[in-house]
Amino acid sequence: MQHKTNKPSFQVILIALVFIFAIIIFGVIGYVIIEDLSIIDALYMTIITISTVGYGEVHALSPSGKIFTIFLIVTSLGTFTYTISILASYFIDGQIGAILGRYKKRHTKHMKDHIIIVGYGRNGKQTAIEAIAHHNKCIIIDNNHDIVINNSNKLNFIEGDGTEDDVLLAADIKNAKALIATLPNDANNLFIVLTARALNPTLKIISRASSSTAEQKLRMAGVDKVVMPEKVGGAHMAKLVSRSDIVEFLEHLSIRGDDPNIIEEIDCLNISPKYINKPLYELDIRKKSGTNIIGFKKPTGEYIINPSADTKLAPRTKLFVLGEPEQIESLKRYLTDI
Repeated sequence: MQHKTNKPSFQVILIALVFIFAIIIFGVIGYVIIEDLSIIDALYMTIITISTVGYGEVHALSPSGKIFTIFLIVTSLGTFTYTISILASYFIDGQIGAILGRYKKRHTKHMKDHIIIVGYGRNGKQTAIEAIAHHNKCIIIDNNHDIVINNSNKLNFIEGDGTEDDVLLAADIKNAKALIATLPNDANNLFIVLTARALNPTLKIISRASSSTAEQKLRMAGVDKVVMPEKVGGAHMAKLVSRSDIVEFLEHLSIRGDDPNIIEEIDCLNISPKYINKPLYELDIRKKSGTNIIGFKKPTGEYIINPSADTKLAPRTKLFVLGEPEQIESLKRYLTDI
């Protein structure tokens, strides 16, 4: 995420514009009273005076009119020049969106149960690809104007700073199911986690970290999972040397819905009541759907690899199954009685 620059705030621009309008009104009233001009002529004289354009006067000014004009120039020139320079800087820097709303949105409707991805660098882009492949709705936050404008219309983008409350609120954070902070700067990720947790206490938050120290701080801030790309990549490369066949075998398995073999989790909260507290062998899942149960998560959070046939389902447990996408869908229909 880019560092913030010292750009003038919206309040500063608003105050400058108020002064400009006040000066224009003051000039119009002055010329109407002193020179007995019409409103249009008085406005014309005021504008050419404060802007120092130098067009001809409506008629020769009286001594009082000349003194008033000098006073108007002296009092307005600095304010007018300053306001124009501020507005020009916002146009040049592409900050008009900041004046109108402080962020630019590419999505047009509110979302629910979506994933917010902060940062669209290498990690953020890959995260979005994987999330969308698994049929998740995503909103991506990035403050790089070119990234937001040049990416596919299929992606929902917000241009803004992910550390700011109003940007996260614009991403419907209160209705989101998860937030993933992928920025390379640990301090920015930490601030995003703190802000997100305050806005949505039940939100699942995953963050990137570059060091063990940053990981500890992120966990203290309320992050649910921390990923260290360098650590994961290093471990993967080492295993390619010592256990290459195992790694290659595991690469044939995926959690992506568009691959031939996937691993999927099934929350027992969503299954039919008649299967609750039933042992796995009574469900006959392999025969009914063609999938294999490879893991089980207890209500305590403990994971069981290759659970026994006597393992019973409970409302707060989860099943991890392996199979083809069609087989997974068949199992879901079977367990929910659809």
